Amino acid sequence: MNKAIILYSMLLAYFLFVSCQEKLPLDKDLTKKSYELVNQDSLIVIFPDVIIGHINVIGFIYTHCPDICPLTTNNMYLTEKKLKEKGIDDVKFVALSFDPERDTPSVLKEFADIRGISFENWMLLTGKKSIVEDLCKRFDVEAIKTDEEFNENGKPSYSMMHTDRISLIDANGVLRKNYKGSTLNFDEIINDIKSLKD
Repeated sequence: MNKAIILYSMLLAYFLFVSCQEKLPLDKDLTKKSYELVNQDSLIVIFPDVIIGHINVIGFIYTHCPDICPLTTNNMYLTEKKLKEKGIDDVKFVALSFDPERDTPSVLKEFADIRGISFENWMLLTGKKSIVEDLCKRFDVEAIKTDEEFNENGKPSYSMMHTDRISLIDANGVLRKNYKGSTLNFDEIINDIKSLKD
């Protein structure tokens, strides 16, 4: 009888482990390389040091985006709101701009302020172009600039074709899952966050 209970317990543990692995299919350690970035307050932060110790939801955006990025940012905002309704308020939200030429810290701050984003749990990041591009590659995020034009003030005007992405990173700095940012399934990401907290 005891052997049967032990066997059953082992099988249950195995299936729970497999189920969790399928639910969170990625296991990419992001701590092997550091990146110097700048936040919305013009303060230098080191990624991934700045995200270690918390579950993080990271979105990839640029502020001049006419469609996908506002949806992605809003979906992150709504995720935060839904988590708080469930009593989960220790998840951090990060928006990384892959358009550092235009997305200066002050532009990112204004972008967040317009959307009512609180910097208590949020951070918007930018940095040198080469650094941002390298970090995006770590996440398998592509961003390609379209043909550039200049307005009457000589400022560049262009769009970007890019990966539609939100990523979930655990408290150890490990990428666990990717989602389509503009059509995020809230139940899915919230359940995945809960599974990381269990």
